[in-house]
Amino acid sequence: MELPERISQLPEYPFPRLRRLLDGESSGHREIDLSIGEPRLGLPDWVGPRLAEAVAGFAHYPPNFGTEELLQAIADWLSRRYGANVEPESGIVCLNGTREGLFNASLALCSEQKNGSAPYILIPNPFYPAYAAGAIAAGAIPCFVAAEQETDFLPDFAALPPAILNRTSLVFLCSPSNPQGAVASLDYLKELLALAERFGFRLLVDECYSEIYRMSPPTGALQAAAAMNSDPETVVVFHSLSKRSGLPGLRSGFVAGGKGSIAAVKQLRTYGGAPIPTPLQMISEYAWRDEEHVKHNRAAFQDRYLAADEIMGGWKGYMSPRAGMFLWLDVGDGERVARQLWRQSGLRVVPGEYFAHDVDGNNPGKQYIRVALTAEDEDLRTGLERLRAGI
Repeated sequence: MELPERISQLPEYPFPRLRRLLDGESSGHREIDLSIGEPRLGLPDWVGPRLAEAVAGFAHYPPNFGTEELLQAIADWLSRRYGANVEPESGIVCLNGTREGLFNASLALCSEQKNGSAPYILIPNPFYPAYAAGAIAAGAIPCFVAAEQETDFLPDFAALPPAILNRTSLVFLCSPSNPQGAVASLDYLKELLALAERFGFRLLVDECYSEIYRMSPPTGALQAAAAMNSDPETVVVFHSLSKRSGLPGLRSGFVAGGKGSIAAVKQLRTYGGAPIPTPLQMISEYAWRDEEHVKHNRAAFQDRYLAADEIMGGWKGYMSPRAGMFLWLDVGDGERVARQLWRQSGLRVVPGEYFAHDVDGNNPGKQYIRVALTAEDEDLRTGLERLRAGI
């Protein structure tokens, strides 16, 4: 039997593609995996005791959208971090990590038509695969907008023709970005907000790397919206404890925005979402209220930035990270170099083209590799030394 066309059109996920590239090859070296953005910083010491206190909650169905206490903790964090005033009950929904929300946002929020035609969803290129998959599942037309060195690795949405912008329903942005680590400035976000209000589209802003940075905290979309007194329905933001708290296995995040946007997300999630177990919501509440473990995690990544600067700094294609947890290195041919690094030194990195889409014969990730600064300290230094020697 045939599968639906919308399934066959889904972009292949990077990691099965990487396994197919490398797993048939042999390497005589001990493997060091710098492919996956898993922080590997160890659990905060309060997780185990607090989970033990909350374990009885596994005996009950959890609240689908989040406990009152968790929603309030998130609202308080948004206020502290961004000065944003978000109503907990009507402005926030808890998620099983941001991937669930980023995929389903297109289904919940993309209109069937825009100005009488099929709508566009604008996606940075390179991009996180859930953006494109959600757009295709929603029946929209994905429009991939290059985020290359010439534009400081941020997409120039304003350069698109008015004919596309007039049919745009949603725009995805990631800041700090995956994979490049680019950070949208307040001015960039204000200009994008003005463009959204001019052409009547929503911004879906993935901020899951917002707490991992070198120097200054990245500006948030809600911060920019408050500065411009924007319509609350213009911006929807996504956050996760996977990167901020180093708890990817918790599968806990949230989406926040205007009441209309969140009502639509809730309606869809009532039928198709899986609530976070109550004990894990209790751990999440504590995580959003505690900043000490976040400072510890951020300091660990700042040390990793310094290690990368020390080992890679003299190499011609090196860009020192501003934020996030990756190096984005121009090696000429990412797939060839990824295979070469695996064969010669047992190092797993991801070809940049696996995170990007071909547009008019050009793939803006083709010449890059993505290197995750996520291994434990000794392995990371060894991996970076093998990287430097192998490219």
